[in-house]
Amino acid sequence: MTQAEHISVLLAESVSALSVRADGSYLDGTFGRGGHSREILSLLSPAGRLIAVDKDPAAEASAQALSTDSRFQFFAGSFAEISNFVGDGSLDGILLDLGVSSPQLDDATRGFGFSGDGPLDMRMDTRSGMTAAQWIASAPEQEIADVIKTYGEERFAKRMASAIVKVRVDTPITGTRQLASIIAEANPKWEPNKHPATRAFQAIRIFINRELEDLELALASMVDKLAIGGRLVVISFHSLEDRIVKRFMRDQARGIQLPRHVPVVDSDAGKTLNLIGKAIKPSDEEIARNPRSRSAVMRVAERRR
Repeated sequence: MTQAEHISVLLAESVSALSVRADGSYLDGTFGRGGHSREILSLLSPAGRLIAVDKDPAAEASAQALSTDSRFQFFAGSFAEISNFVGDGSLDGILLDLGVSSPQLDDATRGFGFSGDGPLDMRMDTRSGMTAAQWIASAPEQEIADVIKTYGEERFAKRMASAIVKVRVDTPITGTRQLASIIAEANPKWEPNKHPATRAFQAIRIFINRELEDLELALASMVDKLAIGGRLVVISFHSLEDRIVKRFMRDQARGIQLPRHVPVVDSDAGKTLNLIGKAIKPSDEEIARNPRSRSAVMRVAERRR
């Protein structure tokens, strides 16, 4: 896979789960390089509509290729700001493909990975916010440890935070390979087939971009944006993300837990979603074709009356 290529994960499965109507209105909350959006557009008639959202400037540039399609509209921003883009009950489907795209990972200048050396940035939106390097330079040791532990589920978080703080006293930490080396040396037990800095890098990226907070905010507002029968399809790549999605969909399907025989209708009990099928994971064939898809989990729910 070259830097320019990106293979959309669970492409056929996710678009199928949306149950696209030719004249429907849909939201791709994570446009990326447009793989899912193009597939949705291929199923829409001239009366259909697709809104796409992404805060990555590179995604905004990619969306220019679809700018002449009257059915398509792109907004630069976070999917957590959905209320700025659409009204209540106006969508027949919402798709979220969480995580980092291959072009983002492979572009060393973005600072998401360490296969190549680059500036320690990690921001999805490079136009605003604190870079990872700025945070690493100023955050207290305990905060660094908490971030790596909480968002990376890394058991050696304290050792890694201590090593980072010790190095930064004399040397600014500004590069991806520099940070990866510091973390690797602080990790006494390397997992097979996984770089010892992988979890820590993931944790810092999630923290810098407020990924879990944005996901919770988005989910809380998305149900009201769906028309009756509209589908919510979410692809997660991290256990913390999937836990949030799973819990949200389950709670919206269960509603308020009331004593048995209490005479209330589903809407009064807060039951807003029906769960559609079980969680779906990539096939062996897809994983062989795109190894980065191996951790993906897709969940689907439908707006109920």
